[in-house]
Amino acid sequence: MPTIISIAEAIPPFEIKQEQASKFARELFSDSFRDIERLLKAFQNGQIEKRHFVNDIEWFQENHSFEEKNNTYIESATTLGIEAIEKCLNNSVFLTENIPYEEIDAIFYISTTGIATPSIEARIMNTLPFRSHTKRVPIWGLGCAGGAAGLSRAFEYCLAFPNAKVLVLSVELCSLTFQRNDLSKSNLIGTSLFADGVACALVCGDNVNMEVIRKKVTSPMILTTQSMLMPNSLDVMGWDVKNSGLYVVFSRDIPHIIEDWLKPNVSGFLEENELTIEQIDYFIAHPGGKKVIDAYVKSLEIPSKMTEVSLEVLKQYGNMSSATVLYVLKRYMEMDISEGSIGLCTALGPGFSSELLLLRWY
Repeated sequence: MPTIISIAEAIPPFEIKQEQASKFARELFSDSFRDIERLLKAFQNGQIEKRHFVNDIEWFQENHSFEEKNNTYIESATTLGIEAIEKCLNNSVFLTENIPYEEIDAIFYISTTGIATPSIEARIMNTLPFRSHTKRVPIWGLGCAGGAAGLSRAFEYCLAFPNAKVLVLSVELCSLTFQRNDLSKSNLIGTSLFADGVACALVCGDNVNMEVIRKKVTSPMILTTQSMLMPNSLDVMGWDVKNSGLYVVFSRDIPHIIEDWLKPNVSGFLEENELTIEQIDYFIAHPGGKKVIDAYVKSLEIPSKMTEVSLEVLKQYGNMSSATVLYVLKRYMEMDISEGSIGLCTALGPGFSSELLLLRWY
């Protein structure tokens, strides 16, 4: 089965402490909400300590056009995407030797926070020496579920082409979607939660001689995947596209939806593979927020310690949409996990939807 053998991050340059973000939100939203101090508790209750952005906090104090924000997206996504790919293919933690760009058969580019045609991976291919025949698969609009979905689509590609080496590149610059004049509670909560992040994973098909290039004793093999769409849930999460850009849609009911919907979704997936939740050794979850992590624990009835890695990523980086689950996966791949261990990778996104991957370390 296709295997993930390397993964890397590119950290945006500006680190913003949560105290700074809270102060900024107080100045921006205080005239709009009588209960601003109560609402600002979201900045502390979410347990995020810091986040990383492509601009410093002063940038957000001014108005920016959709054109300006999107041009910044294209420039930063290309630069950080190149960095993530270089780190992934030249990663001494996971690889015994560097992987030449010419050996990459396909690039799955995942994003929901900016628009580019030609897409970002085409711009990257004009800088890095990929083959001109490299397949380009840009995937837009899956939001927080996109990183897991990208791995799933790479898995299917490598099943069809077992000699393939493919990249899954996730670039999410959520800060560039910030709407200074959107004085809604959704925007306030988004301001407390979302961040910029970039990650790249290398997935290899069965016929690749991974034992020669892989440094870790074990790596996660993708056994199977599942996509699930909840009917009539378009208003749960996503964007409203307006003249000045992307306005966040973020239902307060998301944690409750997870509690009610996720367990039968996961249980059915595991049953099809003759497993139960009790047999899962590692829970590799996209940390949409502290309440989302708590909903995972409550819904699936798993020990809270199984979400510690996800919570730590949330604390240090915030919610980076699709890239976040790759940050979580990277920390598991850095561990020395015993052969045969089973992992469940999950992420939830607009639609409302879920992506599940069943992993086994070998």
